[in-house]
Amino acid sequence: MIGIYVQILLIILFWNADCQIIPRIEECGLSCSQGIHCKSKPSGGIFNSFCHDAPASLSLVLKSMKISTVMKCVQGSPCSLHLNIKGTLSLDENVRGLEICSFSLDTQQSQCTNVRFTGKKSKMLNGKKVQVQFNCFEVNVAQHIYVTMKTVPHYCEVKLSQQYYVEDCRNSDVGKYIPACSAGKLDYNLDRARKTVTVNVSNFPRDQDYYVRLCHKWFTCEDVGAFAVIKGKESFKSVSLKYSQLLPCLCIEGWLALPDARRIQLCPFENDTQVLWDNTVYNPLTQTLAWEPACPVLVMVNLCRFTKSNDHCEDIENSFKNSPEKQVKYSRVDTHPRLCMKFTTKRGSWIKCPFAHGEFPAWKMRTAAVAEQIQVFFTSQTKAQFSVLVCNRTQMASCESLGMHHSVSVGDSVSIPMSWEMCGSTICIQGWRTDVDYSVPLQVCDTYCGFHGQSYSDGNPAKAMTHRMKSVQSLH
Repeated sequence: MIGIYVQILLIILFWNADCQIIPRIEECGLSCSQGIHCKSKPSGGIFNSFCHDAPASLSLVLKSMKISTVMKCVQGSPCSLHLNIKGTLSLDENVRGLEICSFSLDTQQSQCTNVRFTGKKSKMLNGKKVQVQFNCFEVNVAQHIYVTMKTVPHYCEVKLSQQYYVEDCRNSDVGKYIPACSAGKLDYNLDRARKTVTVNVSNFPRDQDYYVRLCHKWFTCEDVGAFAVIKGKESFKSVSLKYSQLLPCLCIEGWLALPDARRIQLCPFENDTQVLWDNTVYNPLTQTLAWEPACPVLVMVNLCRFTKSNDHCEDIENSFKNSPEKQVKYSRVDTHPRLCMKFTTKRGSWIKCPFAHGEFPAWKMRTAAVAEQIQVFFTSQTKAQFSVLVCNRTQMASCESLGMHHSVSVGDSVSIPMSWEMCGSTICIQGWRTDVDYSVPLQVCDTYCGFHGQSYSDGNPAKAMTHRMKSVQSLH
């Protein structure tokens, strides 16, 4: 329960950080406590880099320092971010003023200013607490800043320092009003013959460089090749990027060449999912059929038996797998041409038959009506075990067993006794492989039953028998 409260607190803190309103100013400047006159001027920070030993009479001068961000907005000009530095110190006759510096850990650039207290000095002011506020250091979005406050002259070990992170574009106020957070606008033209995407960029600061790349969008957008740079000083704001395959997760991403700049994505091929189903691989050594999505997709995968009669694919039981991202594997799979994979999404279903082109050995089942029996035998280029039964096909995808199973190997045959009640258009001989986990059940239906009740006077059934062979290749 405590963990839940901690998570809620963190969410509130992050939400407040992103939604925090940045205070506005129209002019930057320096201010000191009422009754204390002060002025500032830029400083290189060099002359105050060496320290002196503090006099024995010097008490604790620098009390505290607080840093925040303010936004300077002037009508007709874009807004900018500034550090708002507040310091508290006690006046001392040995201190003439302060030096405040900011150093960017990102760009290695520094800004310094000297603050001097003016007017007549009086020992009566010694020990008086003074508030100093300075907000003229302009900073960039998401900068990592190191701020120092020293006395003038600089006494050794008399210094305050603090690290500070400027808000980034995730802050709604910064993202809305700071030009550096403008992600721009992307348009594209597609050349399928050359496999290139020409990206046009608009609505971004003209003095800033802009990055563009192609990426595959998973949890994050993963690189597809190198990114391109559009120079801010160039008038031509477009670039061509090459791709290898148009996938539904292929996106165009653009952002300003600034630390932690906001990025914009354009994913125009999200509906082109059909290309995803081609990525099936069969390993003949392990008899494993695998499919791995090149893009994240919510899909139901299953195996099915393709029927030539109506271009229908009957689902194979216990083969359904739901996979948005991970690889789907089927072990010990029959390589029959009619064993297919079905992919179902909210946009429809697609059938892929990886063995349909005859690249892998297939087996055949044939039947022959001999006397009052049906003889069933199998042919295959590889060793295989099969099972056979008589069934009543009540529906397209189901065939109810009417007797016991018969096992048979390649090269052997099995004879199934037939009775008059077992003859009919829905009665089928069904066979399938038993030495694999996933096999296509094949059926020979409408078995010839005209031999029932006939007698042969010469006692030689070979002369009188009706011999009719059916190959499953030409049936359902």
